[in-house]
Amino acid sequence: MVSTPTRPAAARPRTAETIRGAASSTALRRPLPAKLLRGYRRFWSALEGSGKSRNGSTYYLILGTTLALTAIGIMMVLSASSVEAIAAGESPYSAALKQGLFAGIGVFLMFMLSRINVVWLKRLAWAGIIVAYGLLGLVLVIGTSVNGNKNWIEVGGFFTLQPSEAAKLALALWMATVLAKKSKLIHRWQHAVIPVVPVALGIIGLVLAGNDLGTGMIIMMVMAAALFFAGVRLYLFGFAAVAGVIATAVMAMTSSNRMCRITSWWTGQSCGDGTDANYQSTNGLYGLASGGWFGVGLGQSRQKYSWIPEAHNDFIFAIIGEELGLVGTVVVLILFAILGAAIYRVVVAQEDLFHRVLAGTIMVWLLGQATVNMAVVTGLVPVIGVPLPFISYGGSALLMSLCAIGVVLSLARVQMAPNLRPRKLLPPLRKPGGKKSRTKA
Repeated sequence: MVSTPTRPAAARPRTAETIRGAASSTALRRPLPAKLLRGYRRFWSALEGSGKSRNGSTYYLILGTTLALTAIGIMMVLSASSVEAIAAGESPYSAALKQGLFAGIGVFLMFMLSRINVVWLKRLAWAGIIVAYGLLGLVLVIGTSVNGNKNWIEVGGFFTLQPSEAAKLALALWMATVLAKKSKLIHRWQHAVIPVVPVALGIIGLVLAGNDLGTGMIIMMVMAAALFFAGVRLYLFGFAAVAGVIATAVMAMTSSNRMCRITSWWTGQSCGDGTDANYQSTNGLYGLASGGWFGVGLGQSRQKYSWIPEAHNDFIFAIIGEELGLVGTVVVLILFAILGAAIYRVVVAQEDLFHRVLAGTIMVWLLGQATVNMAVVTGLVPVIGVPLPFISYGGSALLMSLCAIGVVLSLARVQMAPNLRPRKLLPPLRKPGGKKSRTKA
């Protein structure tokens, strides 16, 4: 339907009713109060940095919150895993020592990546995605199955490697590289979808073949974030949402285990075969409830005595709530909020598409995964096996999360004043003619 321009109505006598109507319409159209508007602008100005990040505040906020979350994770892994380790005849410090070892390696790699020009990582994009495909395929052949999920490869009998965690970072780097090269064609849906969506769906398919729906959902979130920050047309996300809902419904209806989890979460009752799919979630809520304001004390959890399966892994947030109380959970939430706000500053400051897509994808990956984990523990969504970044037990997840933060720190370093920046480890890339590239990192 074609609309025609409207014309001003003829003048009418101004009666008392018309004056009251005009006054009420003017009140409805009145803008927000000046103080509220100024506060709103100050909030977004503070969130985006507004040039103040040149003093290094963004860099050190990301670094400080990451180290704090990692330290909390090692402490809580020690507390949550000690009882089951003793019951299994192992040292109560075994899980915490392994977590601390991977934390040390991860922090070292984080600092290395924070000093490297991010442009250098483009050289690893295609190699990384090929290796990710190879390792995910290898999992299906020689992988180890734990609780029905085939996700791990045993390395030397000492630790297990989870390729799906490395695939998140490899996919984020590869998508940022490809989308940056196609930046001038990204408005056309064919170039926005191909080859990013087929390659990402291939990664998701390999993960789902190992029966890990939670990690598959996070990788799907990573793919959507890359396309969003690249500037893909929003109507494509509507089609993707419909397709995602249909695919989720099909996967749920074709798996009795997933259908049991959904129906048990919705009704609060056991499945038809007597399986209590809410057992883990219910005991997690008991832990949060018994913690009160300040908790029962560090190391004093009762739910970790085999009441909560995987207490040191996916449900470690419930142990935090029980031992440290509401105060402890709020501290963790605040740290994640600060981390998200600081990374957001880095994202909005990027002018280069590669940098913006890479930083934005990492932000959505880490914060989205943390949100899903805490939503599962608090019973807001059905139980999905997703670890809490930096805190849950798992060397591969911790290592890749710290490497991702290292990439963001490298971008945050550029926002600092030149005299405050930590030194780089590698010089800028050189063009074939011998001149240095001016691409910022």
